[in-house]
Parts: sequence; C-alpha cells; structure tokens
Amino acid sequence: MSVSFLPTFNALLNATTGILIVTGFIFIRRRRIAAHRACMIGAITSSCLFLVSYVVYHVGFGAGVSRFLGTGWVRPVYFTILISHTILAVTIVPFVIVTLRRALRGDFVRHRKIARWTFPMWLYVSVTGVIVYLMLYHLYPGH
Repeated sequence: MSVSFLPTFNALLNATTGILIVTGFIFIRRRRIAAHRACMIGAITSSCLFLVSYVVYHVGFGAGVSRFLGTGWVRPVYFTILISHTILAVTIVPFVIVTLRRALRGDFVRHRKIARWTFPMWLYVSVTGVIVYLMLYHLYPGH
C-alpha cells in the first residue's frame, strides 16, 4: 500500500489548523463565541488527525526520516525552522489541552490567560509545518 500522499495530507491538515485558529481568533475578537468555539474544535480535530496521520506515516509504514537535500544558506535555515517547529510541536500539546479544558469548564479568565500563549505557538507550529513540507518535498525534493 502506498502512503506517499500522507506528507501532502499532513501539510493540508497543518494549513487547515492554522486557518482555523486565525479565524477563531478573529471571531473571538468580534465576540462571536459560537463561531470561535466551532473553529477551535475544528483546529483541535485537524491537529489530532495530523498526529494520527504523521505517526501512521513515520512509524506504521516505516517512512522514517526524510532527508533534506538543500545546500548552501538554505540548509541552516531549513534546520532552524525544523528544530524550532519540532520543539514547539511537542511543547504546544499540553498548552492546547489546558486551554481547551479551561474553556470547556467555563473558566474563561484563566482560558484567556493561557490562550495568549497557546495561540502564537500553535500558529507557528501550523505555519512552519507547511513550510517544512514545501521545502522538503517541493523546493528541494529528493523523493
């Protein structure tokens, strides 16, 4: 079974998450709470789907690590983006969980306090996930 579509699918999930969290941010600024909630649930759903798809691709099908073939100045740029993306991707998980829990419990004062940190980190992870994909599979492909 070929799973070569999964990196593209994962990038689409990352992009979807980014769009949903920005849209959710705009909605909450406009006090459209139900729309904000829907966007954030969608963002969490797309992030969870990403995680499952990522694990299936890299562990379940033995895809392992993809090699970046770019050379020169772009190589340290790529690895800086990749390393910061990876560290924040792991870091963001408890932030998202706590932010969600506080919202579901109606603790909106504390929800807002952590969401101020969760939002930019989650957006960074979503955007850099797409950038890593584009650099690895389209700008400097080796597959």
